[in-house]
Amino acid sequence: MRIPPFAAATLALSGPEAKTLVERGQQGDAATIWATPHDSYSSSIGVLGCKINTNRVAYWPQSVDCDNICVQVEYEDRRVHLLRIDQSTGAHDMSYDAWNYLYTGSSAIDKPTAGGAVKMKYRNVDASKCRALIHTEGNKLPLSAANGMNFITSCLQQPSSWVANNYMALNIADTICTLGFDEQCEINWPTSNQATCSHTLGQLATLRNDPVYNIQYPSGKKVLAIPGASGSTSTEGNENAALSHVRLSPHLLLERSRDESYNSVPSRGMGFLNKLATTALVEGVF
Repeated sequence: MRIPPFAAATLALSGPEAKTLVERGQQGDAATIWATPHDSYSSSIGVLGCKINTNRVAYWPQSVDCDNICVQVEYEDRRVHLLRIDQSTGAHDMSYDAWNYLYTGSSAIDKPTAGGAVKMKYRNVDASKCRALIHTEGNKLPLSAANGMNFITSCLQQPSSWVANNYMALNIADTICTLGFDEQCEINWPTSNQATCSHTLGQLATLRNDPVYNIQYPSGKKVLAIPGASGSTSTEGNENAALSHVRLSPHLLLERSRDESYNSVPSRGMGFLNKLATTALVEGVF
């Protein structure tokens, strides 16, 4: 979610405070950030939104690594743990509901609040602190077998890392879980860097049984996530129809992007698949 102009204009980001804006806190050490709300789930490393609590996600400037994927953010007497599974180019975005709770003490659904950057503290914490945010067997980090392999293999090259020992690969093609099969895949690494699944890897079957929802800023309305769309569509509409009309080109979906500019819109968390979706074949959605 972009900082509203009136809010951004009040922030002196060129002074001493700006030096801490992209400061990386070591585990246990607190750093100051200007936290902003974000209302559309994405993950540049391929974490599947239908398998986690998407209301507790951090979109930080630092690249996502294989150990520091859990952060604790504090404001006044409140704190939350967030999964750091997407990257921005400068903003410290977090899920709108998390931002709203820290700022007001209430959920964005119950008491939505509008606003911009708020000065908060964050620190990296042990990944086990975020286990409750991961809704898989054994709380394994759920990654797309088709589009998360670059991250998976980078972590497997660090065998002692948390992700290398706590991940699962699933045959779901997009991070908002509209395409593929909800099945676990095997990776015989380093013999192969491609997953083996019961169905064809990356097959673009419509997946309807586990949709992802966003909380819309600033209304607080729960909305269905749609590829390439920000704010998405209201749950009051026809959810299955919206999902069934999405058809992405296999070439676009499975191509590995060599252009790192897919993170060029930090306030929307534009990850790899969301960028592709904007140029994909979409029928009846927009």
